[in-house]
Amino acid sequence: MRIVIAGGHGQIALRLERLLAGRGHEVAGVIRRPEQAGDLLAAGAEPVVCDLESAGVGDIVRHLEGADAAVFAAGAGPGSGVERKDTVDRAAAALFADAAEAAGVRRFLVVSSMGADREPPAGTDPVFAAYLRAKAAADADVRSRAGLDWTILRPGALTNDPGTGLVTLSTGSTGRGEVPRDDVAAVLAALLEEPGSVGLTLELIGGDTPVAEAVKAVGR
Repeated sequence: MRIVIAGGHGQIALRLERLLAGRGHEVAGVIRRPEQAGDLLAAGAEPVVCDLESAGVGDIVRHLEGADAAVFAAGAGPGSGVERKDTVDRAAAALFADAAEAAGVRRFLVVSSMGADREPPAGTDPVFAAYLRAKAAADADVRSRAGLDWTILRPGALTNDPGTGLVTLSTGSTGRGEVPRDDVAAVLAALLEEPGSVGLTLELIGGDTPVAEAVKAVGR
């Protein structure tokens, strides 16, 4: 498969690129700056320089042509303000979905966030609240698209701990919890090859079920 990953320099994206390339897939990562290319090359991925905040649909379509799947794993990241939560976490997700539809790439995965299914509670940090609202809007946009075979993954609190390969993955609520980025990448890789996960919004935390088994269970 050829898989194009938006946010290709992010911590989850780099792990996913390395994992997919190691399995023999052709992987491209969309990055904002040329100096990020070395990390992608080291992960076995093709760097594609394209700023999703300033690009048009046509700019992205040419990078998606011939792909079998697209993964939106971009985010404004720590230190960004309310405005960029909207321009990256919402608008760039919609733009990438527009381009996937235009390029005829049906399989579309989104890395969202736990908590994006409800209004942030009173007293939530304004920037984090904007992030959750942006993720919620992006998820709703993707779910509305008949032209995409989408899956939305909402991980819990992310850690850099080594992956365990054991998770809790649910179409309902998992409850709050942590999950290593390694395991998020492993679940994304498995979801790409699980047709039964199309049309599902999933929550993910650490657990005691092997990744492959957990993904097959939600796909039944």
